[in-house]
Amino acid sequence: MTIRPDSIVITHSQPVKRLDQFLQKQLPGCSRGELQRLIRTGDVRVDGRAVKASHHPCAGETVTIRWPAPEPADLAPEAIPLDILLEDERLLVLNKPPGMVVHPAAGHRKGTLVHALLHHCAGQLSGIGGVARPGIVHRLDKDTSGCLVVAKNDATHQALSAQFARRKTTKLYHAIVCGRPPKARGTVKAPIARHPVHRKKMAVREGGREARTGYRLLEALNEAAHIEAELHTGRTHQIRVHFQHLGCPLAGDSVYGGRPARRLRESTGYLPPRQMLHATSLGFVHPYTSCEVRVEAPLPEDFLDALAFLRIA
Repeated sequence: MTIRPDSIVITHSQPVKRLDQFLQKQLPGCSRGELQRLIRTGDVRVDGRAVKASHHPCAGETVTIRWPAPEPADLAPEAIPLDILLEDERLLVLNKPPGMVVHPAAGHRKGTLVHALLHHCAGQLSGIGGVARPGIVHRLDKDTSGCLVVAKNDATHQALSAQFARRKTTKLYHAIVCGRPPKARGTVKAPIARHPVHRKKMAVREGGREARTGYRLLEALNEAAHIEAELHTGRTHQIRVHFQHLGCPLAGDSVYGGRPARRLRESTGYLPPRQMLHATSLGFVHPYTSCEVRVEAPLPEDFLDALAFLRIA
């Protein structure tokens, strides 16, 4: 199977779908923005002619894609220690520590996971999107710890991205929440979209993207609870937003915690060092062996300390 095809034959007309949307579905490893740039520069053609991203694909058309040659990433590798849980020549799964930023951004130009991977994976970098870089398939927030998978080449990146996009992966998290959820076990089905006022926040909103989180209570704590959550979709801040929606936001969440977080601090004296969320388990099918892979990351020390404190507070 060609993981990154140079041409795609359209078998069914898409009267209500744009070309960039159609291609994003076919190529889940590429962002819509990357595909729009390729269309804009004429590197994507339909039956040999340049079109706009708003073109509606028609049955029988052939879409050809000219992939740009990877360019070196303008980042300096850094010898930052990594907690590797699983590694082979195609991919690795690591236990990301809390406080580590995944991608460089304003205020985080050094010390990110990408800098560490450039050093660790020297000579084995993905070229997705025309830039040579480690294949970050999915992300964790800066203050979220735990399992994160990285692809070492384009084919692996595309195959893993397809599994995430088609919800074929298993993602389990442990969280400490303020108060307790209304039931010991349940599922939150609530659409998520950008907050209408605070643009850096997400919110449960009608018309947002489908989002589903399963959960179960592991242990009742003093004014808090230890929860296991399973992500069935992968929206930005999904677990944080869904537990805020339930009225029991994550302990230590400075963005979504609100009054419940203040009550937890005032009633127990516990001051969380971060949002208490840990990606404890990740399952997927290895793109080359077709074997089921399940990797687990032990709870970090600060999470264990929080559990111990809230049991006796």
